[in-house]
Amino acid sequence: MSSHFSSQAQPAAVALSIAGSDSGAGAGIQVDLLTFAAHGVYGTTAITCLTAQNPKGVSAVHAAPASMVVEQCQQVVSHYMPRALKTGMLFNVEIVEAVADFISKNKILAVIDPVMVATSGATLLSNEAITALKAKLIPLATVVTPNLDEASILLGRIVKGGDQCESEAVALAQLYRVPFLLKGGHSQEKILVDTLAWPDGRTAKFTATRVEKIDTHGSGCTLSAAITARLALGEDLLTAVKNAHAYLQKGMRDPLNLGGYNQIRH
Repeated sequence: MSSHFSSQAQPAAVALSIAGSDSGAGAGIQVDLLTFAAHGVYGTTAITCLTAQNPKGVSAVHAAPASMVVEQCQQVVSHYMPRALKTGMLFNVEIVEAVADFISKNKILAVIDPVMVATSGATLLSNEAITALKAKLIPLATVVTPNLDEASILLGRIVKGGDQCESEAVALAQLYRVPFLLKGGHSQEKILVDTLAWPDGRTAKFTATRVEKIDTHGSGCTLSAAITARLALGEDLLTAVKNAHAYLQKGMRDPLNLGGYNQIRH
């Protein structure tokens, strides 16, 4: 008897995360997989780099060759046929360009989380890599999900969020000709506003009260992964963002205490 068998079960929705590994599992590939699973989506991965870290900081980073990143993507696509993917930490220009080429050839719904600036303020991409991100990767996006610091780099001026969030999101969408979800979590406001904007000027706002006493490490990864999962399930962009936003808020309001830190519950 063959060990392989055909199942009559309905095919599962599949998503792909192209991102770095976080040994503390608070962000990156690990949190993407947790988020995919929480939405009933089968998660696959292409790891761009290994990091040694926990919520207190990163002590080491080791990048994979760009060819290895793409080979992981190709093996996933050839068998699992993911309906949507997300990008996270791409680390260098070679990986950015290789991933852009892969997405261009495979036409998969792509959530681009432009990981350029750490919560600490440290820059995570070189100027050359940022240029490639702007010119080659972002134009392929189904949606781009920058925080205020990343949006400032992409727009070329200080992005403040708050009552300016809507006009700033529209400016980004019109500049790059793809939808943008501008995240307001880095503002100093108590009421936080995320704005989804399309190049034609349409917008949708998502508001939440700031959650106190929680480590927000991985919140951006969680949101972009949740959007990816909802797109993989067949939702349109507006519905996917609405459900992903609600998922993140729930996870922050009912956190897990790990090592003395309140972390997002997936």
